[in-house]
Amino acid sequence: MANPFNFLQDVRAEARKVTWPTRRETLITTGVVILMVFTTALFFLSVDQMIRLVVGFILGLGR
Repeated sequence: MANPFNFLQDVRAEARKVTWPTRRETLITTGVVILMVFTTALFFLSVDQMIRLVVGFILGLGR
């Protein structure tokens, strides 16, 4: 294990190398993620409802 002081210096040096996104990039990416979450939720809701109707129809045939 290295000296804690050297470790912290190395961490700071590596953190300086990181290219941080701009505020605009962060907002655009967040918007895309939220849009995809809603799209995926609607997709799975519709598939779930279709499966429910099909299973209900099949189970209703036996009455």
